[in-house]
Amino acid sequence: MYHNRFLLVYPEFPETFWSFKHTLRFIGKKALMLPLGLATIGGMLSKEYTLSAVDLNVSALSDAQIQDADLVLVSSMLIQKESFHTVIRRCKGLGKPIAVGGPYPTECVEELAALPLNQRPDFFILDEGEVTFPLFLKDWEKGTPQPIYRSQEKPSLDRAPIPRFDLFDLHAYNVLPLQFSRGCPFDCEFCDIVHLFGRVPRTKSPTQFLTELETALNLGFQGNVFIVDDNFIGNRKRVKELLRALIPWQEAHRYPIQFCTEASIDLAKDDELLDLMVEAGFYMVFLGLETPLAHSLEEAGKVQNLKTNVVESVRKIQSRGIEVTGGFIIGFDSDPLDIADHQIRFIEELAVPTAMVGLLTALPGTRLYDRLVREGRLLNTPSGNNTHDLDMNFIPRQPMERLIQSYRKLLEQIYKPKAYFRRCLEFLNRLPEKVRHSDTFRSGTFSLRNVAILLRSFFKQTFSWYGFSYLSYILRAFIRHPDKIEQIVSFAVQGHHLLKITRKILYTDSSPLFQTVPHVQGRIKYDTV
Repeated sequence: MYHNRFLLVYPEFPETFWSFKHTLRFIGKKALMLPLGLATIGGMLSKEYTLSAVDLNVSALSDAQIQDADLVLVSSMLIQKESFHTVIRRCKGLGKPIAVGGPYPTECVEELAALPLNQRPDFFILDEGEVTFPLFLKDWEKGTPQPIYRSQEKPSLDRAPIPRFDLFDLHAYNVLPLQFSRGCPFDCEFCDIVHLFGRVPRTKSPTQFLTELETALNLGFQGNVFIVDDNFIGNRKRVKELLRALIPWQEAHRYPIQFCTEASIDLAKDDELLDLMVEAGFYMVFLGLETPLAHSLEEAGKVQNLKTNVVESVRKIQSRGIEVTGGFIIGFDSDPLDIADHQIRFIEELAVPTAMVGLLTALPGTRLYDRLVREGRLLNTPSGNNTHDLDMNFIPRQPMERLIQSYRKLLEQIYKPKAYFRRCLEFLNRLPEKVRHSDTFRSGTFSLRNVAILLRSFFKQTFSWYGFSYLSYILRAFIRHPDKIEQIVSFAVQGHHLLKITRKILYTDSSPLFQTVPHVQGRIKYDTV
């Protein structure tokens, strides 16, 4: 077969809240998470193709690697767009055809297709790859590839291949991503998931999911698996079937995997589901908690949060031994001027150590984006960074300068070292004595690697600018919870990244707002605050 050498490239992430760059150094990893999209594309290619892969978060891309390829395939999210465009320019400069896919090209195809020829991808393989990539591949093999491949079909995930994890160095990553379902039954105004994947969750079979797990295990992977579903519990019947299959698999393999995922707050209403998740080895769940204010939730269409007591629901999940990380938003039209104070109290009461707080962003494809276009308030395409970013891509109802000052205050207060470690301690206090069934196999196995992480943490963080708060936390946590050393140290090293990146955004960005948000110059009259 001619032209069968494909190079898969994953662009670099900037330093962000979710990169955990400063935590990875403690644990000896190069990147947070393996690129699942490219691994899946690799699984769709037959043995007739010669494949190589470069994750720019792990290693550099050489000109020789580009020149050796017949086609370069790039998958990108919006936040990777700077690196994405650098890769495109390099490939075009070396005369190599390039095909792109993923959320960024799918949502911004018109913008990308209008770029000059030396900056523009040759082929766009958009929407869900199980549909569009085979169409492209068929044309490629005939020598007649088209510029754009699109489809509104929402395919059965039974068509998804086993990802080619072997294309990447599994030991370079802290987390292995797997997918069980796509889609979400809810339709929040600011979320693009329904636009991308629909409101009817589609799932893989438990057997299919376990085969992927087994494949990773056979390649030597053990540790954290992030189930990257938009809402893991969107189809509860199928999720319970999966969990009932996962539990005996974990027991048979002596619990080599610890799971984390994303879900909606109504998880707390299903005791059976919670029990199954705990028994299967889930240790963390990300919830979209957004805001404590009912009118802002109504505006956002976040109906699931309006139907429950969020504080009690979070405490219930925590009491089962599952850490809750949360997403929070300010900038809704309904938000009052003192929204930062409301959020600070909310986050403190929830005892959520890792709070992802962001300014509201209008993503392409969302109902919010369309509304702001109609209202003439949209400014530009967002950066894709949903937290620790002082940029906005629309004109808010309250003065933008006032809103961003509120955002800075919120970040400063919740990521003061004392406040962060206080939330960690409170969460540890809420845990049951026995956290999960897998602890049977993990108790007393604080490995040499974990000892090394603890020592690095102690010597690095003790002598940091927040050393006193760190030592106070470590001492109190070890005295109160001597059986939870792994979690105590994990919160400490995560905190190093969170505190450092917050300090950087707050104190190294000393430019006035007028320079920080340049694309709004001349369009907004700022009130003096």
